[in-house]
Amino acid sequence: MEQFMWGELSTMILVGAFLAAGGVIFFSGLQMTGLADKLADRTGLGEAIIGAVLLGAATSLSGIIVSVTAALDGRASLAFSNSVGGIAAQTVFLAVADMFYRKINLEHAAADLGNVFQGVVLMVLLTLPFVAMTTPEYTIWAIHPVSFVIPVVYAAGLVAGRTVHEAPMWVPVDTADTETDQPEEEDAESKSKSSLRLFLTFGFLMLLMGAAGYVIAKTASELTDRMEISETLVGALVTAVVTSMPELVTTVVAVRKGALQLAVGGIIGGNTFDTLFLMASDVAYRDGSLYHAVSDQDYFWIVSALLMTGVLIGGLILRQRQGPARIGIESILLLLIYAGAIALQFLVGRT
Repeated sequence: MEQFMWGELSTMILVGAFLAAGGVIFFSGLQMTGLADKLADRTGLGEAIIGAVLLGAATSLSGIIVSVTAALDGRASLAFSNSVGGIAAQTVFLAVADMFYRKINLEHAAADLGNVFQGVVLMVLLTLPFVAMTTPEYTIWAIHPVSFVIPVVYAAGLVAGRTVHEAPMWVPVDTADTETDQPEEEDAESKSKSSLRLFLTFGFLMLLMGAAGYVIAKTASELTDRMEISETLVGALVTAVVTSMPELVTTVVAVRKGALQLAVGGIIGGNTFDTLFLMASDVAYRDGSLYHAVSDQDYFWIVSALLMTGVLIGGLILRQRQGPARIGIESILLLLIYAGAIALQFLVGRT
């Protein structure tokens, strides 16, 4: 009945529903940044931790709904490419945010060991699908063993990241341009709202984004069939980018507000959380191992995400003050890598 309903809608209505769902995701993400910043101050956990865990996970909710829904429908490539394509897109958003922070290179000002460590955890998580691909197609309840490892590594990374935040063995050198995480003074209206109310509002926005993600998955699947477009192309460059828009919004807004660790932590934390999409998609995909059901084109986006993450971590460690066009050289490299990946994806799609 459900499949019949979506199939009966006209192409114009499907496109309209897709765009409307994208708008819900965009504006919900816009509201989340301010809430996350206040919660970071009230809880005392800091912008990097709140950005990596709460904001990163919340803004990724619509994306995970897309991947799981696609996997349940047997669309392995759409589920997989939506997961890893979003990581590449979100990483390049930091380069965009760097353009909005004109004082100094964003990666210099946002020095935080927690973000560097989370970036390393992300690279480890991104290698696990390759472990699955290069090993026999063995499954337990139609789930590849690597899918059981991913959440364990993710959880261990969060625990270790908390230790890095509370008792760091290395610290970044403070310079005149380093922006540290300082709690902001709340106005009277903001103070009148309890932390519970802020969390509930945050949760409601998450539900809206989840519902919008479901609509995007269904409309994108139907449009893919009608227009005979590659699922990899749609997943990596359409659904992944649309569901990643909150990360772009929250990152730019956070940078404009001076919450730099929140901006960088939100991207890296969101990317780390997005690796759980693969685990969830493998569980939802009932025809065997998801990692063996996809093509080299899908894995291409993991390679792109790995390369971009390595460049980002290098930039966070190097901490260049200012590069060409008043942005860091790593931001330029991220833009070039992502543009090259898109061009290559279109080139491969035509051959």
